[in-house]
Amino acid sequence: MTEGPSGAADAVDSVLAALADPTRRQLLDLLAAQGEATATTLAERLPVSRQAVVKHLAVLDAAGLVSGGRVGREVRYAVRPAALDATARWMASLAADWDRRLARIKSVAEEAERTDPEERRP
Repeated sequence: MTEGPSGAADAVDSVLAALADPTRRQLLDLLAAQGEATATTLAERLPVSRQAVVKHLAVLDAAGLVSGGRVGREVRYAVRPAALDATARWMASLAADWDRRLARIKSVAEEAERTDPEERRP
């Protein structure tokens, strides 16, 4: 990410790094489906230990993708969509830039095809 404030670039980098791991993506899917859950509840649905889930949740929390709130003795985690939304906007902007570039290449190629073949010879 080369445009925008450094903080925005760092946030997108953190989100992409967090989403690179399939277990963390599974955790996000589970939290999105359940609304909120504890690390213990999440670990029951995954082939990893509770301690591993806690570590993955810490990475997701640092990236701004989840938040944990204490309810009595439990820490319940929930999805925070803002960081994911910002990353999706950046990706959409990047895709739009590429679409514009490809449209320009297509336009140049079509214009070259329309010119007289005699004019294209060296």
